[in-house]
Amino acid sequence: QVQLVESGGGLVQAGGSLRLSCAASGFYFGVYNMNWYRRAPGKEGELRDLVATIDHGGVTTTYADSVKGRFTISRDNVKNILYLQMNDLKPEDSAIYYCNVVIQGQNKWGPGTQVTVSS
Repeated sequence: QVQLVESGGGLVQAGGSLRLSCAASGFYFGVYNMNWYRRAPGKEGELRDLVATIDHGGVTTTYADSVKGRFTISRDNVKNILYLQMNDLKPEDSAIYYCNVVIQGQNKWGPGTQVTVSS
């Protein structure tokens, strides 16, 4: 059974940093590309926005334009953990952040972790 559990969210002032973690289990973590998504407050009925992706080996990463240069995605294939280092946070980064993997064409999601950035 696939499980993704995010942690590390919280309340931070603008300009601050947070590191999110996603503990993965129930699948061969090291063979799948992994993703971070987010959904801003008040947008519960909308699709999540892709924030960052990382390939299975941790070599190739991609970022949304809005977070380039501030966020870094990484992974530990021994511990089966996905990370998102977020620096220079802005109020518009406030959202619930979700870890994601696509397995056999199906999206798997964690429950998310809330990030709130105060101005």
